[in-house]
Amino acid sequence: MPATPWTLHPDRALPADPAVRAAAREILAETAPLPIVAMHGHVEASLLADDAPFGDPATLLVTPDHYLVRMLVSQAGGARAVPGVRGPQDLGVRPRDPGAPYETDPREIWRRFCTAWPLFRGTPTRFWLEHTFAEVLEAPVRPSAETADELYDHVTARLALPAMRPRALFERFGIEILSTTDPAHARLDHHAALAAEGWGERVVPTFRPDPLLHLDRADWPAQVAALGEAAGTEVVDYASYLAAIRDRRAAFVAAGARATDHGHLGADTTPLDDAEAARILAAGLARTVTADEARAFSAHMLFQMAAMSVEDGLVMQLHPGVLRDHDRDVVERLGPDVGYDIPVATEYARSLRPVLEAFGHHPGFRLVVFTIDETVFSRELAPLAGVYPAMRLGAPWWFLDSPDGMRRYREAVTETAGFANTSGFVDDTRAYLSIPARHDLARRVDAGYLARLVVEHRLDLDEAVETGIDLAYRLPRETYPAIG
Repeated sequence: MPATPWTLHPDRALPADPAVRAAAREILAETAPLPIVAMHGHVEASLLADDAPFGDPATLLVTPDHYLVRMLVSQAGGARAVPGVRGPQDLGVRPRDPGAPYETDPREIWRRFCTAWPLFRGTPTRFWLEHTFAEVLEAPVRPSAETADELYDHVTARLALPAMRPRALFERFGIEILSTTDPAHARLDHHAALAAEGWGERVVPTFRPDPLLHLDRADWPAQVAALGEAAGTEVVDYASYLAAIRDRRAAFVAAGARATDHGHLGADTTPLDDAEAARILAAGLARTVTADEARAFSAHMLFQMAAMSVEDGLVMQLHPGVLRDHDRDVVERLGPDVGYDIPVATEYARSLRPVLEAFGHHPGFRLVVFTIDETVFSRELAPLAGVYPAMRLGAPWWFLDSPDGMRRYREAVTETAGFANTSGFVDDTRAYLSIPARHDLARRVDAGYLARLVVEHRLDLDEAVETGIDLAYRLPRETYPAIG
């Protein structure tokens, strides 16, 4: 192992102004050591249940990273194109057609990534990967075409160490609790295995029913069949459909779940009367449902999810505004969720009105709303969270989870909603090794924002430190409380 690993600047992402930076350092010194509360992510429970060594560097760090893959693909055919990269399949993404070619050599995939390292300048991907390489993998060199093989061999050797097993890293990262995201039909066997080993309070599931709420999805019949099988019932009508969903929610609560997760295109929560909902559900079962009916039913079911959260205590997370799978040819060839997802404008004030009028003052309801349309932070979301007790603003998410995106978020929402009406940071990642990097960045950005308030004599330093601890630790714990 190299004696002088790559090191990071201690003031990275802190403000440039010397007076503000000095205050930010003091705030960060108090927040940096706090445990990580990771309540919204996509790490699989099987990773920790199996606790097996990680695979090769490319399979771990390149192929599953949508941010990384889309950047390399965006340069295909241009002056800065990465040799050999024309599409995601050239970075290891497996096509649907079992006979279609794709790159299977992890070292070659790694070389392509390292050659593309300059493309990530100024991006959050660069920040997260630098932290992963320097702090977690103790890399001796930066990625480049010249260092690719040396870095590959180093990372391979590191990943073979017992200290790099998932559970050992969980402890090293200082993770207090991690929430996975699981489909409604999930049996939660890995969660049960973890609970049997004493990890039940540390790794908890999150109920994600999205495929069940969109009746015009091609896979909706299969999703409903899986729901019925998991619930031990046959879904034949609206009543049995709701009963099966309630059954699965109860199973998630029993497994330690604290939240649900909903990623619809829009935020509409307009309810239907029972007869109309039953009619549309029947059309879905008969595969005669129209697009308009499916949209109306989806909105209705968001309202029903809120009503069920009032009953069972699961926090409802809503993150709309993503037009997923934008390139239909890519979906056809490579399948869904490859990374061709694009933000769209989203309306919240009218869309959330039905749910907030019904449950916004209910003491048993909590709604955390995320967005990637930052134009609505100050216009709609902060005023809504600033008046309805049940609502909290989710952290900047996906395309906004960057240093400048996080700063813009604090500047846009704080004066209307304050700090206490926000959720604290959530990392929303499936890249396990990047979890500490993402929380580190959020704590640095918040320290910088709070430090400016101190230097402008809008907060005392002790207040800024206390608020920084709230944002990094207390607020996520309060936002996602244990049930029962």
